[in-house]
Parts: sequence; C-alpha cells; structure tokens
Amino acid sequence: MCGIVGYCGPRDPVDVVVAGLRRLEYRGYDSAGVAVPADGRIREVKKAGRIANLEAALAADPLPSSGAGIGHTRWATHGAPVDLNAHPHVSADGRIALVHNGIVENWASLRTELEADGVAPVSETDTEIAVHLLARAVAGGIDLTTAMRQVAPRLEGAFTLVAVDAHDPGTVVAARRNSPLVVGVGQGEHFVASDVAAFIAHTREAIELGQDQVVTITADTVEVTDLDGAPGEVRPYHVDWDLAAAEKGGHDWFMRKEIHEQPEAIAHTLLGRHDVDGRLVLDELRISEEELRLVDTIVVIACGSSFYAGMVAKYAIEHWARIPCEVELASEFRYRDPIVGPRTLVVAISQSGETADTLMAIRHARAQQARVLSICNTNGSTIARESDAVIHTHAGPEIGVASTKGFLTQLVACYLLGLYLAQLRGTKFDDEIAAVVAELERMPVMVQQVLDDHGVVTELAAELAGARSILFLGRHVGYPIALEGALKLKELAYIHAEGFAAGELKHGPIALIEQDLPVFVVVPPQGRDQLHTKVVSNIQEIRARGARTVVLAEEGDPIAAAHASVLITLPKVSTLLQPLVAVVPLQLFACELATRQGHDVDHPRNLAKSVTVE
Repeated sequence: MCGIVGYCGPRDPVDVVVAGLRRLEYRGYDSAGVAVPADGRIREVKKAGRIANLEAALAADPLPSSGAGIGHTRWATHGAPVDLNAHPHVSADGRIALVHNGIVENWASLRTELEADGVAPVSETDTEIAVHLLARAVAGGIDLTTAMRQVAPRLEGAFTLVAVDAHDPGTVVAARRNSPLVVGVGQGEHFVASDVAAFIAHTREAIELGQDQVVTITADTVEVTDLDGAPGEVRPYHVDWDLAAAEKGGHDWFMRKEIHEQPEAIAHTLLGRHDVDGRLVLDELRISEEELRLVDTIVVIACGSSFYAGMVAKYAIEHWARIPCEVELASEFRYRDPIVGPRTLVVAISQSGETADTLMAIRHARAQQARVLSICNTNGSTIARESDAVIHTHAGPEIGVASTKGFLTQLVACYLLGLYLAQLRGTKFDDEIAAVVAELERMPVMVQQVLDDHGVVTELAAELAGARSILFLGRHVGYPIALEGALKLKELAYIHAEGFAAGELKHGPIALIEQDLPVFVVVPPQGRDQLHTKVVSNIQEIRARGARTVVLAEEGDPIAAAHASVLITLPKVSTLLQPLVAVVPLQLFACELATRQGHDVDHPRNLAKSVTVE
C-alpha cells in the first residue's frame, strides 16, 4: 500500500520525488524518505510520521544534486513506523538504495541466508533483505538491471522494487509482481511511481508495466524486459485527467471535494454508454454476447465499500437479468474452494484496480476457467489488465482514503452491467431498459439536490460530535447503504458504528437500543411492495425504546416523517437506484463529524487508499 516515486532527469530529483510523495501520501503516512546517488555513494534522509517531517529534515540537511532519485511513503507492515524502518533502505556498503511496496513472504529464510553470509540487517523490515541481495549481486560485477532480474524471482509474495546504484547515478531500475507500478514518459526525463498522480504535474504520457517485468529508466531512455531479459511489451497510454483534478479545489478535505464531485463523476461513468434509442453499448467489454448469454451464475468479489456496491449489484442483476448472483468478500473467496467454471461470470470491483485480495481472487477464478469482468476506476491497473472485460468508472482521481465518488460510480457501473445483461438475454423489454437508463441520466441532478440541501446533516453532526455509538438500519438495497454508512463512521470518526438489516432487528440487535442512541434508518420509497411499511414498523420499534431516529426518506413521505426525530429528505427515485442518493448524506455526515472531532479526514489512522497486500 506504500507510495513509490523514482525520477531521472535534469530537475532536482529531491524536489520531484517529494512532490510526488505528497500526492501519494494517501497510500501510507507512517514514514517517508528519499535517496539520491551522489559522489559514489547513496545519500538518504528518512523520517517517521507525515511527509512534513521529511521536508523539515531535508531543509535542515539538504541532499546533494544528482541525476536520479527515489522516494517512499510507508504504510507499515514489517516493523514499527520508526526512522530505522523507514524507506529507502541502503546496503551495508552504501552502494544500493531501495524502496519497496508489498510483502516479501520468504524474508525470514532470506535473512538467515544473508546472516550466514556475514550480512547483519539493522531494521525489522522485509525490504532490507532485498537491498542486501541486490548489493551482493552487483558486487559480483553485474549492473543493477541484471541484478534486479536475478533477485526478483527469489522473492515470494507481492512487491514493487525501485532501486538506484551509486556507481550508475543516472539510472533507476524497478520491478513489479502483484503490486502497482507505472512509468511516466517526459521530454528528457522519466518517472516510475505507484500511481500516475505522482508525476501528472510533469507528463500525462504513461506506460503500463506487466507482471514480472523490469524497467530501467534514464533521462533519455526506457527499457522494459521480463525477468529473463527478453524485451517486454510496452503499452503506452494517455492519462485523461490533469494536476488540477488532484488538488482540493478550495475544500478543506479531498474527501469533501470528492463528495461534491459525485454528480460530475456519475455523468462521466454514463458517458457514451447508450445509443440514441436507449440501448446500452458497453464497448469496453471483451466478452462476446454469445458467452454472456450462456452465463448461469454471477459471483461478485470485492472488499470494503466495493463489497457493499456488490451487494447492491446482486439486487439489480437478479431483478433485471434473472441470473443467480452471489456476493463474496474477495479475501475469503479462494480459501473456501469456490465452485466456478466456464459458465460463471466473476465480477471484480476495485476502485484502484490493485486490491491484492481481489487480484488473487480473480486469478483463482480464471484458473477455474471462469470469465472475469472488472469494474475499476484506474486505467492500466493490474486487475483491469488481467480481466477478460472491464467497465471503467471514469470517476477521476480519488485521493481521500474513504471512498465516496468511487463508490457511487461503482454502483452506476453495476447498474449498467445488470441492464446490459437484461438487454442481451431479453429479460427486460427495450423500453423498460431505456426508462431505467433515462433515470440514471437524471441521477447527477438528484445527487446535486442532496448536496445542495445538506444543512440538516451539518447540524446533526454538530449535535452528535460526542456520540460514541451510532447504528444504521436498512432493508433491500438500503441494507448495504446502512453498512456503508457505518463503515464511513468507523473509518473517519473512530467510533462504534454498525449497520444491520432492519428485518434482523428483533433477532438480536434491538438489545443495543437505549435512550437517545442515534439510529439512522434508510426508508425505501413508498409503494415498493411491503418494504416501506415494514421499515416504518422498525422505526416505531426502536423509537419506543428511546432511540433517536434519523430517518432518510423520500420527499413527500409523511408516514416516515411522522416517526423521525430528525428527517433527511431524499429525491424521489426508484427503489433500486435509491442507494445513489441515500448514501450521500451518510458520506457528508461522517466527513463533518470527523472534522468536528479534529480527525484527519483524508488520512484516517491505520488505513491506506490502496490495499496492495493480502
């Protein structure tokens, strides 16, 4: 989950690398460091804590000029977040510096091997093992690129390695396995990084790196090979967003900016998805219509907020396409010996496209001959490349760790998939599908309406700033939204928050109800079978026991309003699409409550944006 930057070119590499690390700090903020090769040795500065600590240390002890540099912002796995464990790590002879994202699973046996060879690691990290292996290899007379090809196959697990050699100060060498790495292509300069955000201020031209590839960059060249030294496939692409998209735009938090970008993000996800007659056209799919018609089971795999988007997808896909659909945590999928095969469509949802659990799950599914369709936001990501088909959400960069626009656009992509399958299989008439597509087209306006009418949410956050426990209830598609609302509070405010299916209330959770306990309830639209009546009954049950009911209900619903301690009004939408408007007040509430409690909303403790290790 760590952030990595490497640079070769005429600029001051320290300035370039540190600026890149600032834009990658969402990936980890336990420590940060930078290293440059100069005067025949490595010079580095690294500090525990936020990047501001690194910047202060660099101001006090500037690094010398160089033609290359590497840097790292860490989310701790092996070893506590202290200076000693911060990256870059430097070999005992001072020749090689290395930064690393991922986990080297066989680090203990490799450490024993090094110790037997007289090398004494000084940190607690698995990363230091790799730098000593590289140093031992180059000491034998080979260059750093060849050394990387020798060392990388010996490492088990997921990793991105980026290294510099003091004897070759104008070169950066990197390798990747199951961990993100992209190359930025500039004019007389080149970059490597975990994410294009690190170099977007300098270039929007990038190169995808494949699995088990090694890249060597200088100011003028990029060489990509596999681990055997054979030329690797180079797949350039253009980044379709700019630096301004990664800045806060006047908001106090990236998260708040991204919440307010959701109408635009939804519109981008829908752009070009249907023809003038309302028929869906998903050009990104690389699975034939014939194969999709033969699918008899869908399995959605995801983690965190993406998992809740998958839960909504189940309701939509089964209702519209009439295909049995399961939703599974990606971290559990391959460990239960799942039954999948050629007629199974596995739908993998990941904002970053690099989520390690989800990546391992899709590889397992493909090994069982299942077809894989991914829904992700990041062009060129590993999950997108390794899937048979992809629906890109086009939400733009999401910097805040807690997902907002990423989640909403995943919902939209799931709806598009469900409708497309219904269109192919003939389970819905064309005019029915066109009507839902038309309603989706109105969603940006509906979400903007919720954002414009957020005063009650702000006031509520002020009133509940001292709360230590908050519950969320929902039925049907409101249930995953209750789960998402609770997750946002846990992520940002660090308080006890739980989401429950409202129908399960009397099966245990009602014992938690006490006087003045805040309970958010997502009420389905009126007229949806018996759902509305049943949820109103649930509200009456908890209010009778002293709960403070915060009711999210559509405008013009006097029955739900009559039982609300606080009413949050939602635009009128159909039941299956209600999550798009219902989740927005919960996002705003979590953001505002955490702000009032003095928390860092964009960098919640112990969390990172992209979970690139299992």
